[in-house]
Amino acid sequence: MLKILKPDTMVKSIYSISPEDFIRKKIFGLILDIDNTLVATHIKKPDANLISYIKALKESGIKVIIVSNAKKERVEEFCKPLDIEYVYKALKPLSRGFILALKKMDLPRENVAIVGDQLFTDVLGGNLSKIHTILIKPIDLNEPFLIRLKRILEKPFLYNKQYEDKL
Repeated sequence: MLKILKPDTMVKSIYSISPEDFIRKKIFGLILDIDNTLVATHIKKPDANLISYIKALKESGIKVIIVSNAKKERVEEFCKPLDIEYVYKALKPLSRGFILALKKMDLPRENVAIVGDQLFTDVLGGNLSKIHTILIKPIDLNEPFLIRLKRILEKPFLYNKQYEDKL
């Protein structure tokens, strides 16, 4: 597999990783994707479980920011109940969104991880930005056509790779 497309870690769900797991790995900042990482693409707002999870991360001293290619309205509406900062129209995998997130968190890149569901945006962008990459199993495969096409193109790079139950 091309190293630039290889995630550092693959887990089944964001909930598979506790705040303590991140701290043990010296990860004090998280860049999170929204669609199919935290919620299904059609879900507009976080549910109680996600709000509680983000609160636990923040209470553990982990900074959290959303970096999404979505429009401002989508990202803003999603982030408001979580009370976290965000970067919209991030143009992942380009480094723009990652650089803005690092500045907002005021953390060195070696203490930050990107958590996302796509190789060609989240993992590639994280690796290009020299950030720890965590690939999450997509929540819902009922996705727009272009994303389904990307999933087909991702398959050869994920061949024989397994999503773990924890970090």
